[in-house]
Amino acid sequence: MSIRTHVRATATAMAVAAVLGAALVGCTGATTSQGPGDDVPNVAPSVNASVMAEAAVGRPEAVRDALAGLRATLNDTCTPGSANCAYFLGRVNDELVRLEKAMKADGQGPAHFKEPLARISDLRKTLNGDTSTDNLEKHRSELIGTRDSINTWMQGHPEDYR
Repeated sequence: MSIRTHVRATATAMAVAAVLGAALVGCTGATTSQGPGDDVPNVAPSVNASVMAEAAVGRPEAVRDALAGLRATLNDTCTPGSANCAYFLGRVNDELVRLEKAMKADGQGPAHFKEPLARISDLRKTLNGDTSTDNLEKHRSELIGTRDSINTWMQGHPEDYR
């Protein structure tokens, strides 16, 4: 390849890169007279502020969202005594607390979630208010069993989380 051909190829490549870069920058700010382009969801600032205000005053979390947090722990496990176990068991416990609050606040009422709420209540009695790492590790099987049984129950009630 001659030097002239090499210079032209390099210049062409640089020009193409510049055009693509400009196009990408232009896409990030694409707007129409009605707000963002059709491919970008547009939420009125007043609606967004309203939603954020409701969340800030303790609006109950949806069962679907709380369940997603619990399900995020399904493929995890731990070795008792490890730092990972303290985190993992604490997280499972926290996710169960979130789910319990969401189920109790759900529009269908707590009676709809009688079985999972009973399982969480049994776990609370077992833990006896002690959520220390030592106690969570001591009751590791009950904690994980409660998580798994609630997940199984929820699979039979997909209308509650979809």
